[in-house]
Amino acid sequence: MRKSFQLSDLDCANCAAKLEEAISKLPELSNVSVNFMAQKLSFETNSDNLEEIIKQIRQVISKIEPECELMD
Repeated sequence: MRKSFQLSDLDCANCAAKLEEAISKLPELSNVSVNFMAQKLSFETNSDNLEEIIKQIRQVISKIEPECELMD
């Protein structure tokens, strides 16, 4: 399934690239894309445990770009 989430306060394209690379390493995710201009995160997953995946993504974001937030 394909999922998309808005991001807030993503500061620069370099930060977006770092987030995309780090989130891509999470298990159960594929085709991860972070679009700086649209402030959007998209990915594909076959997992039924979306809550755990979102929790892991939020942890990655807080380490790389603390001011950035994943919006529900």
